[in-house]
Amino acid sequence: MRKPLVAALIALAIAGAGAAPAVAAPVSTAPSDTASSATASSATVADAAGTKAAASPTLRAVTLAGTVALSNCSGSLVRFPNSLDTDPALVLTNGHCLETGFPAPGQVIVNRTSSRTFGLLNSAGTRVATLRASKIAYSTMTDTDATVYQLTSTYATIRGSYGISALTVQDTHPTAGTAITVASGYWKRLYSCNIDGFVYRVKEGDWTWKDSVRYTSACQTIGGTSGSPVVDQATGKVVAVNNTGNEDGESCTVNNPCEVDANGNVTVRQGINYAQETYQFPACFTTRNQLNLSAAGCALPKP
Repeated sequence: MRKPLVAALIALAIAGAGAAPAVAAPVSTAPSDTASSATASSATVADAAGTKAAASPTLRAVTLAGTVALSNCSGSLVRFPNSLDTDPALVLTNGHCLETGFPAPGQVIVNRTSSRTFGLLNSAGTRVATLRASKIAYSTMTDTDATVYQLTSTYATIRGSYGISALTVQDTHPTAGTAITVASGYWKRLYSCNIDGFVYRVKEGDWTWKDSVRYTSACQTIGGTSGSPVVDQATGKVVAVNNTGNEDGESCTVNNPCEVDANGNVTVRQGINYAQETYQFPACFTTRNQLNLSAAGCALPKP
């Protein structure tokens, strides 16, 4: 999506893969909590003003509450419709944000130990806590681009200690035309636009993603927004996870994904950004938020 970035190059070397969407930002460019607050606040206010002008009375204001900042990406504290308050909490981000490197095409990682940390944000974008993973529950860049971390804390503990509730992942397919907000915990910034449509296949370098969300042009996401939740403004639920976009107008290359239809026709949309749907995930996480790829209705790629 963007110019080659330090974090992407490091992860590439670790993974030994061809190349990957360079939407993640280099660790060294992350704004500090204090230094970024004024800039992030002004950007958020500007975005919110634009949303207010275009929104209908049925839409709600999306904030940064429940988003998280990773070392090189964005993410969100999430739960599924059947999750319990006593369940271990989960964090959703991209597969290409994985700390151990980009998963190779066809690779699916499940239940791998991790102690990665996440900065939990409130509605104003202030970091209120550091959350820690116990494991990588699921990660892949095949068909989708997502990583789900299980945390050492429960939803009840997080809400009781910090007043932050998890965002709920919608368990039905999103709808074209829906007003959405991409909420970046890394940049503490909101991007508002609409779902323009759905793409049969998005191809970038060695990776291919199925049934991807295409944004309208108003969502000009940047490096570091990888893994941001895409929130339906009417319901407040997560419908996708932000992951890439075509920067230079090239076709199907790294940072320049292309669209491929069912007949193999290729379309390039320079400056347009994409996300991967998340409605498939609730069926695959059952009792106590544990991954069960054999569960009825679970269609996620398997190892």
